[in-house]
Order: sequence, then C-alpha cells, then structure tokens
Amino acid sequence: MLVLAFDTATAAITVALYEWTPGEGAVPRGLAEAVDRRRHTELLTPSIAGVMAEAGASPDDLSAIAVGVGPGPYTGLRVGLITARAMGEALSVPVHGVCTLDVIAWATGRDEPFAVATDARRKEVYWARYDAARARATEPAVGPPSDVLEGAPEGLPVVGEGAALYPEVLGVSGHEPLLPTAGALAELAVARLAGLKGPALLPPEPLYLRRPDAKEPGPRKKVTPA
Repeated sequence: MLVLAFDTATAAITVALYEWTPGEGAVPRGLAEAVDRRRHTELLTPSIAGVMAEAGASPDDLSAIAVGVGPGPYTGLRVGLITARAMGEALSVPVHGVCTLDVIAWATGRDEPFAVATDARRKEVYWARYDAARARATEPAVGPPSDVLEGAPEGLPVVGEGAALYPEVLGVSGHEPLLPTAGALAELAVARLAGLKGPALLPPEPLYLRRPDAKEPGPRKKVTPA
C-alpha cells in the first residue's frame, strides 16, 4: 500500500510518500518540507513531483491520498484539498482527510493528556485537547488562547505554533512540534488504513471553523443624480 500525504493548512507545505507492508509497517519513501505562508500554490505541486521522483514511483502506483483538512486559514487549506481531490479523481484512488491538529498530536508520541494549538490569526488559535497522541478528547475549536486551558487540569502541556505565539497564556516551554509534518500525517493515515488504532480518517472537506475574510461584493449603491 503506497500512500501520498500532504498538508497545507498551516505555514508548512509538507509532502510525504509512505509504503505499508505487513512485515515492516510504515516505511518512508520520500519527503519534502518547506515553510512559507504565501507560496502554498507554487510549492505544493513541485514538491509532490519531487517526492514521487525521489521514490522512483509513478502516480499510478498510489493506493490512496491523505490530505490535511485543517482547521486552517482558507487560502492555504484549499490548495491542498483541491490538489488532493483532483489527483484522486484523475487516478481513481480514495482521498482521505486528516485533522491537522491530529497530525501534530500524533508526532508528539505522548501518552499523557495535552493540547494542540495552531495559529488562527486575529489573536486566536485553532485547538483541541488530547488524552494521548492517538486519542483526541475534544472537537477542534477556534478562539482566544485562554480557551485552550479553560476548565483543563492545571499545568496541561500545550504544543504547536499557537502555543509558542502566546507563551504568557499557554506556557513558556515544550511547544514542539510547532507545525504538522507529512511524515506524521502519512504514518497516521497508513496506520488507520491498515486497521490500527488512531484518530478517525475524515472526508476531504475543509475544517474552516469560521468564515473566510473575503466576502462577495454586495449590490451596487444607487447613485442620486446631481
């Protein structure tokens, strides 16, 4: 089983190709990562091509595609989702969504409760709490950093870029990993597709959690003749 995974829901544009075999488990075949908040469109497709070339694989070899569905800002998030859907339709392979917060949580490998927070701009964060790296305890949410720890046990660790941006609220250390990696995304997706325990795979639909900043123009105002 060969799975292509990528995520553009944060500043990271990250792509990985993983293969699952019963004897070896999830094995990385190729990886590309970049951090650029403004160039998701320009970087994603070349990164996918580079990873496939690195592995000596062709698109027809793919068994599935996994894509981060956020929560994340509208512009970056839709780049990954549109690309995943287009590839899935063209190749006739299934496309699975993965919550981006779950990807960061998975990479921690933690066995104890913690929270994940990413940058939502507007002085807010996207966040969720976890019982362990493979078990999310709450639904993803967006709001001020103080929401993350409201009603939580004292001293709950918080990881992710959102935690690093607001250390006065969410703690001053232990925020790594800050951004999702396609390696963790691919491992999570492959584990679930192989029937192992982990967060549920989702439809490839965006988790925006709030409306985009851009709005459709309203009707033109009437002009009163002079």
